[in-house]
This record gives sequence, structure tokens and C-alpha cells, in this order.
Amino acid sequence: MNETRHFALILLLIAAVGLVAVLANLVTERLRVPAPVLVLIAAAVAVKAVPALHAPSEQMVEHILTVALICILFDGGMHIGVGRFRTAAGAIASIGVLGTFLTAGAGALLLHAAFGLSWFAALLVATAIAPTDPAVVFSVLGKREIAGRSGTVLEGESGANDPVGIALMSSLIAAGAVSAHAFGQVGLEFVLQIVVGAVLGLVGGRALLWFMRRVHLPGEGLYPLRTLTAAGVLYGVATLAHGSGFLAVFVAGIIIGDEEAPQKREIRRFHAALAGLAEIVAFVVLGLTVDLDVLSHRNVWLPGLVLALVVACVARPLLVGLCLLPARLARNESAFVLFAGLKGAVPLLLGQLMLGAHLQGAPRLYGIVVVVVVFSVLVQGTLTPFVADRLRIPMRGEEPPGVG
Repeated sequence: MNETRHFALILLLIAAVGLVAVLANLVTERLRVPAPVLVLIAAAVAVKAVPALHAPSEQMVEHILTVALICILFDGGMHIGVGRFRTAAGAIASIGVLGTFLTAGAGALLLHAAFGLSWFAALLVATAIAPTDPAVVFSVLGKREIAGRSGTVLEGESGANDPVGIALMSSLIAAGAVSAHAFGQVGLEFVLQIVVGAVLGLVGGRALLWFMRRVHLPGEGLYPLRTLTAAGVLYGVATLAHGSGFLAVFVAGIIIGDEEAPQKREIRRFHAALAGLAEIVAFVVLGLTVDLDVLSHRNVWLPGLVLALVVACVARPLLVGLCLLPARLARNESAFVLFAGLKGAVPLLLGQLMLGAHLQGAPRLYGIVVVVVVFSVLVQGTLTPFVADRLRIPMRGEEPPGVG
């Protein structure tokens, strides 16, 4: 099969599974099983069942996921906005940064002590599974959305710890080992990426807001395209400046989130729909990279299952719970935030970075990450509506995006 036909086959699969995923929301709203995990499993089975279908290259996967994550983070930032962010900024920064480091450290200790992984390999896997994805939480709650500061904390945590996890992973891979010198190198690279990304996000967000208000376009359909391309420009500038492009995009989204501008309702609707599509595409592409034969090995599924259980039931409640104390949330809201730290596409993207770096034993390490994500989305995600109801979490009806 030539390259054109192979690409057509992949595109056909992505489009077909994407259509099924959109329709699956009718089913998942009743069964409360997150659609992303169904899409992931379907794509993995398709690769196994169709001999002519091959996993896309690591570089293609990384590029597609980068674009998808830009769309998701920009929309996530707009959904929060400056007003909501200010009410929970301390908690978001604490659990998004410190919580990510503590989760990665605890996971690495478990993998090294219980399963004999080298410190470097253990740190890579634990870093990969540290970021969370509350979008999965909202997808299983049907047409209800979490009200109050707990919802803001969940969304903000994901937006913050995704760039943090990506920056930390890229720094670890660049260092190539665990040593005092390597940790110093990782620390400097990490701080550089976060600071540059945050500063450029603030500056870029203000500049984009000025651009949206002052420069009028000839057609309504051009306004959402302007913000989309601006997000791409901002990501590129921040990345070339050795910063976190993902953090820059997220911060810029927050800056313009609740500000008035021409065609703001259409802009928000466009980006909300695009983010939903991006999540579907991300899980389809990631599903194509999953090797079911690797997952069947005991030294893959057992460490993955144990790691998922320990992180969900021990590490997150204790370590992230400490970071959440200054927020002074109600007990039921704190409990829900700690339970709902579900994993999503970003851990799998970080696993792809390990594969792309051609590290020793990378397929096994990636398989462990896949097991953690599937467990988190399937088990925790399915239980989330029940836990939310039992904890009496404040909910509000989902409103159409857009103000002004």
C-alpha cells in the first residue's frame, strides 16, 4: 500500500471513529462511560484487526497531538477567564505545579521500589501520568457542569499541569539520566519554559484582546479563525523562545476569556466545538499507537494497574490534598476534586515523547502509561457521577458558550 492510500485509510478511520464518538455521547450520557476511552479502545482494536492499517509515525502523532492540545488548552483558558481564575489562583498554582511534582515523585518511588524500574525510567513514567484532564469529568456528567470554585480548580489544574508535565518530561528526556547535574539541568530548563511561557501568554493575550477589539473583519466567520491562528502564532513564538508554548496558549485564553469583544459568542462556540473535535482526534490517533500485545504482558499491566490504584487512592488524596488545603474548599468539594483527577490525552502524549526518544524499554513504559489512563478514565470516570451525587457537589445546567 502506497503512502497516499495509507494516509487515506488512517483519515477514513479517524473520521469514522470520530463520527461514532460524536454519536456515542448519546450512549455515554446514559451509561456514564467516558467516550474517550471507547474511542481509544476502538482504534487500538482496529489496528490489531486490520492488517493493512499501521500506527502512524511517532513524529506525525506528536504533531497531531500538539495541534489538538493547542485547541483544547486555548478553549480551556477561555472557559475559565480572569474572573474565575482569580478566585482560585493559589490553589490552581499549588496543585498544578507542586501537585504534579509530588505525584511524579510518589509514582517514581513506587515503580522503582516495587517493580525494579531504574530511577530514570520510573521518573519518566510517573511524570507522564501526573497531569490530569477534567474534560473527561465534565463529559461523564452529561449536561451538568460543576459550579463554584471546585469546578474552577479542576479546570485550572488541568490547564496548569499539562504544560508543567510536558515541560518536565522534555527536560528529563533532554537530560538523559538521573544525577545531581541532570537535576540542575532539568530545573533550569523547566523554570525557563514556565517563566517564558507565562510571560508571553500574558503579553500575547493582551495583544490579542487589543487586536480583537480594534481590528474589524469583513465577515463573521473570520473572527474565530483569527483567534485560532493567533493561538498558533503564540505557541510558535513561545516555543522558539525556549518557553512552554502550551502554557502561553492557556494563559492567553484566560486573558481573553471573560472580556467583551466583537463576535465573542461565535468565537467561543467555535473554539468549544473545535476543542471537542480535537479531543476525539487525539484519542483516535493515540489509540492507533497502542499495541495490545504489549499490554497483555504481566510486567506492563500489573505495574500500570498498581500505579493507577496508588495514585488515585493514596498519592493524590494525601499529597495533592495537602496542596489543596490553602484553598479552604468545603469538605465535599475537596473530596470531589481529589477523586476527579482523571487522566486523559496528555499522559499518552508524554508517553509518545518517550517512544520518540527511543529510550531503552520505551514500549513497555508506554504500555504502563496506557494502562493507567484506561483505568483512570474507565473506572474513575464511570464512578464520577455517582461520587458527585453522593458528595452533593453543586451543579449547574450547561449553558451555551459565549458572552457579548
